[in-house]
Amino acid sequence: MNKTILKSFASITMIAAVLLLAGCSKEDPKKEDTPELITKATLVFTPSDGSAAVTVTATDPDNQGAQPIRVDGPINLVKNKTYVMTISLINGLAQPTDPAYDISEEVEEEGDEHQFYFSWTNDVFASPTGNGNIDNPNDAMNYTGGANSKDTNGRNLGLTTTWTTANPTGTINSNFRVLLKHQPGLKTNTSDANTGETDFDMTFVLNVQ
Repeated sequence: MNKTILKSFASITMIAAVLLLAGCSKEDPKKEDTPELITKATLVFTPSDGSAAVTVTATDPDNQGAQPIRVDGPINLVKNKTYVMTISLINGLAQPTDPAYDISEEVEEEGDEHQFYFSWTNDVFASPTGNGNIDNPNDAMNYTGGANSKDTNGRNLGLTTTWTTANPTGTINSNFRVLLKHQPGLKTNTSDANTGETDFDMTFVLNVQ
């Protein structure tokens, strides 16, 4: 191969490399991921007797702003009644059509990495008894009522739970705490409320009369 051909080949190669680098430097703009944030939590207590459900929400008024998430009112339940409670979690920074919008769906899909824990005061429930499983994972809890009560490994998840209120002569006022832990690679049959990171932690006022 003579010098002229070698020189031409080298020039072509150099031009191709420059064009390739120029093309790589002009990457198409990528859509930023929507931050994972719970801006609204909804608790729905559905009575087993077919009467009206009781709904309470906790909402962050400014999403990622300075204002904290707020509960819109107390949970008022009827004494000596069984309820199935479902939890819905929403990311208000995403559009309703965005997969990132429904956080509860993500929690269910990744159920082997999540668990809800609960606590309450003043013996407000006849079942489960006690004060919840935040302080002790072995305390009584009813992870029943729906397919998403358990994860795919049969471990407790808690998007749906079952509750029976106490039967007081008057009104019982209770602090009802809902805690969601994210436990990737950590969730076991013995993991507790101190395991993993906290995704959601809110205390509601719950009245039984």
